[in-house]
Amino acid sequence: MMKIRKKVLVAVAVLDVAFPVLAVPVSDDLDIGGAVRLNYGWKDYDNDAKLEFELFRADINYDDGQLFASAQYRWYQDQSVIHHAWMGYKFSDNASVKVGVTQVPFGLLPYASHSFWFGVTYYLGLEDDYDAGVHWQYEQDGWRYDVAYFANDEYGDGSRFKRYSFDTATTAARPYEEAGQLNGRIEHSFSSGDIHHTLGASLQLNRFDYQPVAGGATGSDTDGYAAAIHWQLDWDSWQTQLQYIHYDYNMPDERMAMSAFAYPFEIAAKADVVTTNLSRSMEVSWGAISNITCYNDFTHTVVSGTGLKTLSKMSLDAQ
Repeated sequence: MMKIRKKVLVAVAVLDVAFPVLAVPVSDDLDIGGAVRLNYGWKDYDNDAKLEFELFRADINYDDGQLFASAQYRWYQDQSVIHHAWMGYKFSDNASVKVGVTQVPFGLLPYASHSFWFGVTYYLGLEDDYDAGVHWQYEQDGWRYDVAYFANDEYGDGSRFKRYSFDTATTAARPYEEAGQLNGRIEHSFSSGDIHHTLGASLQLNRFDYQPVAGGATGSDTDGYAAAIHWQLDWDSWQTQLQYIHYDYNMPDERMAMSAFAYPFEIAAKADVVTTNLSRSMEVSWGAISNITCYNDFTHTVVSGTGLKTLSKMSLDAQ
């Protein structure tokens, strides 16, 4: 018997326009700013293309050379959320510490993608994730070391689904929330001729608390881990990103719930994730447009567990 599989090609074009609405240097140490972002999306499978309000953002940044701080709050169409909010202290030019809602040091930083939608790693809570805790960082001679401990997610409430970062969600079927996370990351940057390399590795240890929900599933506190290796190559206007992640969370039925942007969903509790990205940045002089980045971002997730499906995501676009 011959099986014929139909391949479906979906074309999507997104124009993302951001307008700064405020950029005020209050003093030499303090800046207040923000932005408005509009989004126009065309999809070959939908005739509903339109220009829509996507985001209003407020920022505040402070740095007097020793004390420094940053906060950002965002308003979307259907939610208002904190992005980050932390204060820090510089012990020297090499060492610093941040306390508050800060970016989790894991994998490629600041992003393992070039797309407006990020990569699959973002939706797994392993890219551009912000949690509440303390983060120590040291840099010298091309080496960077990060050690951080996060007590919980940015809200300390797994039942809150309206958030920017994808975190463990407390649902009736999967009643768990983040309750302690330790991160360690090491990275080395060096050049070979005109080529700049960044190599690194990360380890994350997780603790999850069982939260009883009326009519929900029974369970107990559990744990898990994630590990990553990454490499980024920059040459002229080209950039290549490669990353491999393995994560394994000890969850019943080999599934766990995640949420952000008001929507909870389930993922495999164990998987291998491969990211391969290629981009080129081009300077242009088209009125208000000064740069275009063309990219092909690809993420492939191989899941483990009965009845679970492997997921791939590819973004081919220009912005």
